Amino acid sequence: MRPVGYYVHHQGMGHWHRAAALARQMRHPVTLIGTMAEPREAPCPVLVLPDDAGADGRHGDPAGVPGLHYAPIHHEGMRVRGAAIAGWIARERPALMVVDVSVEVAVLSRLLATPFLYFRLSGTRDDAPHITAFRAAEALIAPFPAVLEDPATPDWARAKTFHAGFLSGSGALPSSGSGIVAAFGRGGTGGDASALAAAARAVPGQRWRVLGPVTGRADLPPNLELLGWRDDASAILAEADLVVGGGGDGLVAEVAALGKRFLCLPEPRPFDEQGTKARRLAALGAAVVREEWPKDWPEAITATLALDPARIAALHDPQAMARTAAFIDEVAARFDGA
Repeated sequence: MRPVGYYVHHQGMGHWHRAAALARQMRHPVTLIGTMAEPREAPCPVLVLPDDAGADGRHGDPAGVPGLHYAPIHHEGMRVRGAAIAGWIARERPALMVVDVSVEVAVLSRLLATPFLYFRLSGTRDDAPHITAFRAAEALIAPFPAVLEDPATPDWARAKTFHAGFLSGSGALPSSGSGIVAAFGRGGTGGDASALAAAARAVPGQRWRVLGPVTGRADLPPNLELLGWRDDASAILAEADLVVGGGGDGLVAEVAALGKRFLCLPEPRPFDEQGTKARRLAALGAAVVREEWPKDWPEAITATLALDPARIAALHDPQAMARTAAFIDEVAARFDGA
């Protein structure tokens, strides 16, 4: 079987975790390609790319080319990245590329005569660059269940989409009795100590624990504990009666896998990625959503505790990873002899 190249976006850790997990389950040999890849943690070969950040705009708007999101002029990192990807494709002749996510890598792959699958994330992605990638892809992979699909998604995009379901979620055994856990991931701005302290004081009858980065300083009430980064984060979430956090794929998947009541506070993201997902969760009765940091903490917590956790648990598919790996292998097999 010919190899599959899998491009991994660098923001946060969710893209990397699902890429590595899929690579472990695929029959085709996989090479992970990206800036954040760490070979010592990878289940397969890794092509490490130089960073493409740092465009200063002196030579024009990096997003000023119709059909592309990021195309700075005279950016050495971009040149080296493109050459590395092109060189790998020329040497290895992959059956397929999987792109999670970059319109530019998708277009480059297709220009190098290589078919690709494109991850279609949540949000309103009707801009010219996304449409270019969606149209050129062999198929689209949505890392969420079909019931979370945005009603505004056009029929042609839905027809081209494989709804993978959530491609993460721990095997931790859910329990309860440890109050509220607020979780902040690597891809966002983190929590604010003063705001968290005010929230804990507003709901003094609950124990509050906070996972992830917290900025600023504040006098912490006795019912609030800042845990920082923890290797046992899944186990801590499994103990919660209620989880507070953003609408990122990783946290939503974890909450669904554990069947936890969820107060979703979507963070600002391009294309309203988290907001779109949060509104669908609310419509399904799977979460309570506040578009801004709550001012009505007692009411928000009461409403969240009243949720039926079976609603969000129903969104978890324990076979999602295996189904998606099999789908990628199936598409790649079409091109093994090409």
